[in-house]
Amino acid sequence: MSQSEASRRTIRTAVVGYGLSGRVFHAPFIAADPRYSLEVIATSDAGRQAAAAAHHPEARTVPDAAAVFGVAAELDLVVLGTPPATHYPLAKAALEAGLDVVVDKPFAVSSGEGRELVQLAEDLGRVLTVFHNRRWDGDFLTVQKLLAAEALGTVTRFESRFERWQPVTSKAWKASATPGEGGGVLFDLGTHLIDQALQLFGPARVVHAELETRRPDARAEDDAFLVLRHDSGVTSHLTMNLMCAQQGHRFRVLGSGGGYTKNGVDPQEPYIAAGGSPLDPDFGREAPEWAGQLGRDGHLDALPTERGAYSEFYRILADRIRPDKILAGPAPAAPLPVSPEDAVGVLEIIEEARALA
Repeated sequence: MSQSEASRRTIRTAVVGYGLSGRVFHAPFIAADPRYSLEVIATSDAGRQAAAAAHHPEARTVPDAAAVFGVAAELDLVVLGTPPATHYPLAKAALEAGLDVVVDKPFAVSSGEGRELVQLAEDLGRVLTVFHNRRWDGDFLTVQKLLAAEALGTVTRFESRFERWQPVTSKAWKASATPGEGGGVLFDLGTHLIDQALQLFGPARVVHAELETRRPDARAEDDAFLVLRHDSGVTSHLTMNLMCAQQGHRFRVLGSGGGYTKNGVDPQEPYIAAGGSPLDPDFGREAPEWAGQLGRDGHLDALPTERGAYSEFYRILADRIRPDKILAGPAPAAPLPVSPEDAVGVLEIIEEARALA
């Protein structure tokens, strides 16, 4: 097979941004899936350019998104791992350049921008999806499995937390960004918690919201608490806090037949950040001592956590893009890994919370 034929069989991909998002959440998984070829990595930072070249010598590095769009004819897919305020203009430019697009969370900084992108992708016949990767956290998959088996009876309350001790803002853009520019913990950790709650229990409205700014260098909230009332009858309590010296349960799910409590955080991100590969045999496996507790007080059993599976996002996306259609002919469209309409729904919840608070 010639190189050009091999290229036609892969999804030629560019990653824009090589901070935590591009370096940990996107490039390793694209490089690990044979249906993709990582062609281009865009970053303006000299140190990150060097890291990208060392980690992925098969890809060429360019300074910015404009350079990526300049070679759009040589690409199929662009992944945007850039700050939130850039998501709308870069996704719009990518779609108009004829590319399929993955946008990191948050999808945009307003639901209006998100809806515009959804409509544009539909008008142009392009694939558009949003990287809500924590749908494939092992602990979240465990909760999904419990609900599917009705192991907790009728669920009444869902508690979910992302809490960290970060008294100093980790990135310059995060320190300076206002909520209108995509700053704040609601856009950061909150998008994950809201998306998971909506996936588990369906549509909801915000009935209570607390948004506070604790760190002196922050321009947006870093401590937030939301109460959602789902149409299904479940109440979700969502806590996100970057000034938390003692962390609570990651999940607590209560139902008429029992409960499930889980501590700790999914291990996939730190594993990749430490230099591991998605192809390693133990990738996504949580240490047994972090097993959750299932049952009721006095009658608790340890429940091993399902294996995390961030690779599933790009596997499902490859099925949707289907590069083999060039040779095999048209086929019915496969589902998206994440519907962009779902991501708009998350933004609407964030807007409700801001208005209420």
